Amino acid sequence: MEQIKITEVGPRDGLQNEKTILSTQDKFEFVSRLVESGFKHIELTSFVRKDRIPQMGDALELSKLILPKYQTQVQFSSLTPNAKGYEGAKEAGFSEVAVFTATSETFTKKNINMTIQESLDFFKPIFSQAKSDGIKVRGYISTVIACPYEGKIKPEKTLEVAERLLDAGVYEISLGETIGVAVPSEVESLLEVLLKKIPKNLLAGHFHDTFGMAIANTKQALLMGLRSFDSSAGGLGGCPYAKGAAGNVATEDLVYFLHREGYDTGIQLDSLVSASRFMEEKIGRTLTSRTYIAMKNAD
Repeated sequence: MEQIKITEVGPRDGLQNEKTILSTQDKFEFVSRLVESGFKHIELTSFVRKDRIPQMGDALELSKLILPKYQTQVQFSSLTPNAKGYEGAKEAGFSEVAVFTATSETFTKKNINMTIQESLDFFKPIFSQAKSDGIKVRGYISTVIACPYEGKIKPEKTLEVAERLLDAGVYEISLGETIGVAVPSEVESLLEVLLKKIPKNLLAGHFHDTFGMAIANTKQALLMGLRSFDSSAGGLGGCPYAKGAAGNVATEDLVYFLHREGYDTGIQLDSLVSASRFMEEKIGRTLTSRTYIAMKNAD
């Protein structure tokens, strides 16, 4: 069976939007269960100011618990929004970091108070230092199809930003369909433009499920050659741009779909459901994954 790479983003992208602040030990238990489920790529945390994102305030402490135990089994990454964050990730022992920008000037300004150009310039010291340190850099691009402020985004704009990140040194670009409004025809239009200039193995799909289209969009991306996708256990995280809406595509839904389609992910679905159930109890709200709910209720 053909292998699909799944990057589990629940511990960072998922949890940072959850209101309940979890203990470091609970995060450790969650990640340990994810590792036991078979994940080989996990976005663990983000080195940011604690007053900005309290959920990530224990980044160094958590990393020092997780990395020595599991780093030989799993490629862990950390989001590093600036040079100070990069130094924190390096100190903690990460061999991969991630940076993020967007295709929308308004979104970028509201999210990190920079223009797109300023954000790319801001990352230059990270790329330079990472190359010297032998640390891989992954790039996130938000709002690749639509923006909550500017509406539809032209594929050529995403291509422009993606090429600049690749020129800077990222090894993979995660295409963030941030507000979850896209349908497969829009994913097709985007990838038709990107794949003329960028090899498919350098791109990953990061689909949100606000309107229930994430799996359909994944199918379209698969048909066009992508074999790397991001997802969040149980659908952790929600969507900050649509009140009450689902956010990241749930890993259970993605894994169920891929397995039924005949692909191999290396992930044990029963074990993943157990990890999500643990986290559901800790955050005190019902998770949104349809597969998770179906399997939990079948127990």
